[in-house]
Amino acid sequence: MASVHARVAGVAAHLPETTMTTAEVEDRLAARNPGLVLPRGVIHNGSGVRRRHVAPPGEKPSDLAAHAARALLDEQDLHARDLDLLVYAGVTIDLVEPATAHVVAAKLGAGCPVFDVRNACNSVLNAIQVAEALIVTGRHRRVLICCGELPTAFMPWTLSGADEFMTVAAAYTVSDAGAALLLEAAAEPGVLGHRFAAQSHGWDAATVALRNLTSDPATDWPVIRPLTVDAIGLIRGIEATDHAVFSDPLADLGLTWDDFAVVCVHQASLPALWKFCAHVGIPPEKVVVTIVQHGNLVAATIPVQLAQAVAAGRVRRGDLVAFVGLASGFSAGTVVVRW
Repeated sequence: MASVHARVAGVAAHLPETTMTTAEVEDRLAARNPGLVLPRGVIHNGSGVRRRHVAPPGEKPSDLAAHAARALLDEQDLHARDLDLLVYAGVTIDLVEPATAHVVAAKLGAGCPVFDVRNACNSVLNAIQVAEALIVTGRHRRVLICCGELPTAFMPWTLSGADEFMTVAAAYTVSDAGAALLLEAAAEPGVLGHRFAAQSHGWDAATVALRNLTSDPATDWPVIRPLTVDAIGLIRGIEATDHAVFSDPLADLGLTWDDFAVVCVHQASLPALWKFCAHVGIPPEKVVVTIVQHGNLVAATIPVQLAQAVAAGRVRRGDLVAFVGLASGFSAGTVVVRW
């Protein structure tokens, strides 16, 4: 009996048309915090972000995911009924319960099994890992992975002072987006290898916490706090991570970074991107840079990069592509695919 493999059959991204520049973010902060003194350009200088996308009022993460999923299904000449499984892999969700995958499936008209996979900005990479396992074992043949990110909804606009700004500064770099990947059973390998690692002792270096979370139903309902980042803690997590998570998937296949058409790397800031690439030896010319014009796209970052690279002709069928994930927690992962 012939072996079954998994391949990435297609990718699509949805970036809301409305954008907000970093200068506009600073203008709004200045208007709402007249006593707050922030040097102009502090957000851009620290992150490299010049612009981010903002979803229309009333849109939810499931809407952003559904936009990208519809575009992908249309491109592949498929219908929602053709799917065997739908996996939602976003950080932002519509509801605590049920899984946001149900909401996306209902909006698409899909009748297949669904579930969520969540691991901060590595959610999509872990979803690929799960989908591949289900395909190669014959459980499913066509799996849609989708993601909707709505982090701009949690930007804090009223601050107590400069100290609080420094704590939540990363919240002003994020961007709204939707993304979708289609994995299918294939006779030849498409997902060639992957490796994941975690340094969970540093989980508190980057958090989006719940405030007023108690067991007393009479208390105020939990409120989501803005993203807070301890940059030094995150750097320590990266430095403590065994380089094998990045090098072994390549070595196992007899590859080097130079063999890839592009390397899609998660991007939380431009300075951190280039520091990481130098740290693990990724050639800068292989990277698809999205952080400057699109902001931190959270878990949608890597599929958006792939979609842009395919659209630009940087990736053609048969090319090798690497996905390198870095996420709060701290977790890291590498996935190698032949497009």
